[in-house]
Amino acid sequence: MLKKGLLAAAAIAAAGLVSVSASARQPADEVVIVHAGTLLDRPGQAPRRNASLIIRNGKIEAVRDGFVAGSEFPGAKVVDLSTKFVLPGLIDSHVHLISDRAGVEGQLASMTDSTADFAYEAAWNAQKTLNAGFTTVRNLGDDDGVTLALRDAIAAGRMTGPRIVDAGTSISTTSGHMDGRLGFRDELREAIPHANVCDGPESCREAVRLQVGRGVDVIKIATTGGVNSRIGAGLGAQMFDDEAEALIATAHLYGKKVAVHAHGADGIKLALRHGADSIEHGTTMDEETIQLFLKTKAYYVPTLSTVNGYIERIAKDPNAYSPEVRAKVDWRIKITGESVRKAVPRGVRIAFGTDAGVSKHGRNADEFEMLVKFGMTPMEAIKAATVNAADLLGLSDQIGTLEAGKQADLIAIDTDPLADVTSLKKVGFVMKGGRVYKGGA
Repeated sequence: MLKKGLLAAAAIAAAGLVSVSASARQPADEVVIVHAGTLLDRPGQAPRRNASLIIRNGKIEAVRDGFVAGSEFPGAKVVDLSTKFVLPGLIDSHVHLISDRAGVEGQLASMTDSTADFAYEAAWNAQKTLNAGFTTVRNLGDDDGVTLALRDAIAAGRMTGPRIVDAGTSISTTSGHMDGRLGFRDELREAIPHANVCDGPESCREAVRLQVGRGVDVIKIATTGGVNSRIGAGLGAQMFDDEAEALIATAHLYGKKVAVHAHGADGIKLALRHGADSIEHGTTMDEETIQLFLKTKAYYVPTLSTVNGYIERIAKDPNAYSPEVRAKVDWRIKITGESVRKAVPRGVRIAFGTDAGVSKHGRNADEFEMLVKFGMTPMEAIKAATVNAADLLGLSDQIGTLEAGKQADLIAIDTDPLADVTSLKKVGFVMKGGRVYKGGA
């Protein structure tokens, strides 16, 4: 009977009575040709004039000199950026998409706003970030899985935003920077989630494994106090060697890189000694710190533009931060940039990151101006936000340069950022994965 049924089905199909479903048909290639007046396809190398990017199904097929005619690829769409400066989509290695609020306002929101409120705010911030020319971000900490879900929704094409590499909930010791219970009444402490805090090696291994089980891409830990921590415990090391070793070794066991929040030199060195992949903020450095960076080849993510957020909030409301936090804010404003001055001439590898959420989302490019102010050339700053950031995120095979086989992530501006890096604050065209999100016809 089975054989007869198969023969009958074959006969019907041969007679043209069964049509092939639309889902079974091979989709037609989608070809886009981008004409670039000036193309910085590989930051760190000289740009080229009058070039074309051939994009097929969202990926770069070729980069060619001259303006390729659309007729060479029948049906292709031509995007004319022949008067623009074109470069790879930018990468911000340190954001917090979940909110733009901080200080007392942020603390109140954590108690009054629902997970749904934060989800909508994260989606809004993601759109602002993409419109600013940042096609990929590394989100270093949120609550309730909001940005993990947003990451997946964007990847599936259900939401608009940058590609997200996500750390889930950041980890610290009890009363450390990531302890969300700080600043609240004692009777509320057990009601506030704190599975992300750990004490001792076994507890710290478990904290990492909890995040791995949630599907995170990277692990974020804090070895020192934080400026925004609601506690006057300073910004030095707040973790023992065996705890840092357990956190980093466990993350690496599962193939996850580790981003480390660290301000004081003692906490930076603690993290580097145990294999940290990047140091976030890195506000104070001594010679030993520099040597460890050079030895381990870890990345430094300065997040200089956080001070813009602090200054703006204080100007609006002198009481925007509680007294114990305000003292650390004032210190951070005063000292910001000094570590970059030391690190750049020594060859420490730097990746671009803003800590947006402390500074404002959508204004990520403010970081370029500050990096240049404290010692980087415009080309070095752009390379930090493309080639270096892609390497840090483990995505060099996909993004960071405009080469055959990579994602068609690119932006365009009116003027040369190598002459004036602040021109990156005015991105007029954004393409991610071959799709135009801003500046299309």
